[in-house]
Amino acid sequence: MVSDDGAERRRRRTGPPPRLTLDTPVTYLKGVGPARGEALARLGIRVAGDLLRHVPHRYEDATTVTPIAKAAIGADVTVLGEVIATGVLPTRKGLRVFQAVIKDASGLLELAWPGQPFLERTIHKGDWLLCTGEVRFQHGRRVQPREFVNLGPGDAASLEGRVLAVYPATEGVSVRWLRTLITQHLSALLPLVKEPLPAALLTEAGVPPLPDALRRVHAPASVADAQRGRARLAWEELFCVQLLQRRANELARVARPGTPFENRRVLTTQLRDQLPFTLTAAQKRVIREIVADLCSPRRMNRLLQGDVGSGKTVVALFSALLAMENGYQVALMAPTELLAEQHARTAERLLAPLGISPVLLTGRLGARERREALTRLASVEPVLAIGTHALFQADVSFARLGLVIIDEQHRFGVEQRAALGAKGADGESPDVLLMSATPIPRSLALTVYGDLDISTLDERPPGREPVTTVHRTESARGRVLTFLESELAKGRQGYIVYPVIEASEKTDLRDATSAYEALVAGALASRRVALLHGRLPADERDAIMRRFRDGELDVLVATTVIEVGIDVPNATVMIIEHPERFGLSQLHQLRGRVGRGGGQSYCILLGDVGQEAAARLQVVVESEDGFAIARADLQLRGMGDLFGKAQSGVPTFRIADPVRDEVLNEHAREAAERILARDPELRLPEHAALRQLLTVGYQRALELFQVG
Repeated sequence: MVSDDGAERRRRRTGPPPRLTLDTPVTYLKGVGPARGEALARLGIRVAGDLLRHVPHRYEDATTVTPIAKAAIGADVTVLGEVIATGVLPTRKGLRVFQAVIKDASGLLELAWPGQPFLERTIHKGDWLLCTGEVRFQHGRRVQPREFVNLGPGDAASLEGRVLAVYPATEGVSVRWLRTLITQHLSALLPLVKEPLPAALLTEAGVPPLPDALRRVHAPASVADAQRGRARLAWEELFCVQLLQRRANELARVARPGTPFENRRVLTTQLRDQLPFTLTAAQKRVIREIVADLCSPRRMNRLLQGDVGSGKTVVALFSALLAMENGYQVALMAPTELLAEQHARTAERLLAPLGISPVLLTGRLGARERREALTRLASVEPVLAIGTHALFQADVSFARLGLVIIDEQHRFGVEQRAALGAKGADGESPDVLLMSATPIPRSLALTVYGDLDISTLDERPPGREPVTTVHRTESARGRVLTFLESELAKGRQGYIVYPVIEASEKTDLRDATSAYEALVAGALASRRVALLHGRLPADERDAIMRRFRDGELDVLVATTVIEVGIDVPNATVMIIEHPERFGLSQLHQLRGRVGRGGGQSYCILLGDVGQEAAARLQVVVESEDGFAIARADLQLRGMGDLFGKAQSGVPTFRIADPVRDEVLNEHAREAAERILARDPELRLPEHAALRQLLTVGYQRALELFQVG
């Protein structure tokens, strides 16, 4: 009796288990607890509803399993079998190979994972493995799985014929346990989901309601079923971002209209008449596009894209002169002091006949020079200021800033661009022109989603030849260095770029420091060679680059610190070691360091790479189209955070893909325009749930989009 009273008191004290809601903390779910709760939080799963939005990153289709007996040598198969033996075998080269034997009703098959002995801790006898890979012959049939899922011990009949979700996991949370957790709670959570989008909108888009989409994603009857569910979730993300962009842009236009300039054709005509060359048709077209923007009441937010040598700087100068002849000031910001100085020299040379001298503002200026520069900016005279991030420091005050030009725009975050834009005159927001030689993934994503207007310089000035780009294997190293020497013998210069500064026990990559020491003692012993990397003091880096620019060095052995560099027309050879370690856009940017003069230039991607990496590098070998390369890079690396400084990965979109979902995005854009045309502030009752979704899920994005 005493024992029963104690049980009753405990029941009254703790009460019944809380009713499951979408907001129930996951630590309250059976089998989770504090430790697993912390692990789930790392995946962004804090409440029960987050389980529904934690979507699989791929699926294993057990509906198309090949019986082991029919797995023919040379075929690419998916097999399902029970583990009956495991072991780790060493090879003569010291590599340890984890092996397992699986069986199904038709026979046995050996699996091998070279270099992965740790799998012995996670794959055990009795587990069922779903594996995909090519069947090869090595003392019998063997598969080295390209992908596999450990389904754990169980009944084969319950596994065959299913499409199995593979979820992003983390330490302390396995894919199998996560799949079980979601499956256990799916039927209870789905009825709690409310559809935030109007039914008519879903019908127009041809996507299922949210509860149905989530069911398809987590418990699909087929891979096509899962894809239909995913399309609904992707469309929602795309639609929400389209709504935010259009609403934010509209708010910005109302709150901060642009400065409507007048095309007076005074300074711009003088520049055109004084140029020592003829503008290309592409330059003329782009200048017309920019002039139309600057002369409209709408604030310009335009990206000027063009490969190295296409003439972006000249276009920028025409834009600057239009603002200046209207009595406004212009700021041109570059990511490095050397690049800012180069822009200043170019502007000085081209604008001298017009009696215009730009103001240079960098961290290298002495106190007196800096005071003089700040005094000119604080006066009302039209001026072209060229500098680095020093332009948006607190003590820099523009009297009448009307246009901001940002070179290599991907080097600056949204907040940095906003800080410079905030230096406009009271009540006026400067027009913005962004320039990039290679749109990186975030830039391309912004283009796809309509936040920027685009001008493209797709024509090379006469006399500019494309850079010959090739991929050479390790066996050609001697011939590559011989070719470099032949170019140096002609009086040319070259770069050799490495992915890391120093050697590491964790990798077997060639590094810049060791390579420099070997080259100056060997193949380049008779040449003037310098080592350049990011750990050197800024002054030392600049001094080395100046020596190279002035022809005092033959070869620069460097890391990607030269990615945004300066014009060295005499440099004709770019050798990139371990090219597979660089993004495609990065390779294209590095290639842009050569080909700046009138002669033929070469980019050599050097090293042995796998079949997949070789196919990826072929994109750079075959194309000099910055947008095409950025698109390929986007597919491979992710597009980065649209609203911050991240340059890869996909924090903005958890599900949508800006390339794969291009058609969905077009539909989402059209739907967003229709909704906002009818209900700009989403005040109608039918849009209440949508407004809540935007406010809760995308508020930070909305704030940052308003800076432009």
